[in-house]
Amino acid sequence: MQNPIKKLAVLTSGGDSPGMNAAVRAVVRTCAFMEIECMAIYRGYEGMIEGDFVPFNARSVNNIINKGGTILKSARCEEFRTPEGRQKAYDQLKAAGIDCFVVIGGDGSFRGASIFYKEFGIPVIGIPGTIDNDIFGTQFTLGFDTALNTVVEAIDKIRDTASSHSRLFFVEVMGRDVGHIALNAGVAAGAEETLIPEQNLGLERLLDSLKRSKKSGKSSSIVVVAEGDKTGKNVFELKEYVEKNLPIYDVRVSVLGHIQRGGSPTAFDRVLASRMGVKAVESLLEGKANLMVGIVANEMVLTPIDDAVKGHTKIDRELIRVSDIMTI
Repeated sequence: MQNPIKKLAVLTSGGDSPGMNAAVRAVVRTCAFMEIECMAIYRGYEGMIEGDFVPFNARSVNNIINKGGTILKSARCEEFRTPEGRQKAYDQLKAAGIDCFVVIGGDGSFRGASIFYKEFGIPVIGIPGTIDNDIFGTQFTLGFDTALNTVVEAIDKIRDTASSHSRLFFVEVMGRDVGHIALNAGVAAGAEETLIPEQNLGLERLLDSLKRSKKSGKSSSIVVVAEGDKTGKNVFELKEYVEKNLPIYDVRVSVLGHIQRGGSPTAFDRVLASRMGVKAVESLLEGKANLMVGIVANEMVLTPIDDAVKGHTKIDRELIRVSDIMTI
């Protein structure tokens, strides 16, 4: 049977993450391989509403696999949250002859895509692009590995200063609702303690851990704190608490912030983005829709977008145990 899809669009939406460009490249080149027209939508759903479409071919995505951020730009679009805004987007897609699209983003982007599909029936496949690794239905999201490596590299450098001056550093990393970055970075960088939203260790345990570190002969310490940790109101409150109760420590705070979002994607994220891009286009050609591409046990899988948005990722309890053992 002849494939009804003639023209496919790709957009990036929400917060940027390393690997988005590699995913765009994969979608565009898979379309070229399958001899399907591909349109790039600039500025996410905002660009969809305004008809900011540009034809892309295989050469349009030269030399972007190594670049962080997104060449298609991204924007949070309040208008797309309204029926009127989505109607405008639909009209623009139909006027451009676009049959389906791939959206690369996080849970907010997926919610919009699912609502849009249910209202207008335009097939959509999602590719999870977020450094927090907080999307259900995939073990890894695009950008997580790169962000993790960025954090570990930063902590390694901070430890040099901590060791030189016998200081305690609280290093805050991204993770408002989940602690995947913090936990993995804590183990990889040899942190003395890791504080994550999923496990409220309490201030007393933190003090006990720091006392043990001092007693065991450690002259400096690193505590990795996810921004959503509930042990204290914020990382600066933790600093003040420790200074008050353990004056033997010279305490400093380093908030890594948006440095975690940027940078050239790792080989892992580039390969993952390429696999996800191919799978997304192939899924649309097979007549599938309103699904998200993910990776589980190194296999490409599809999860209903609604499940991906509503589900919750689980913290690795085995890694928590390993972290506890390593802090001795």
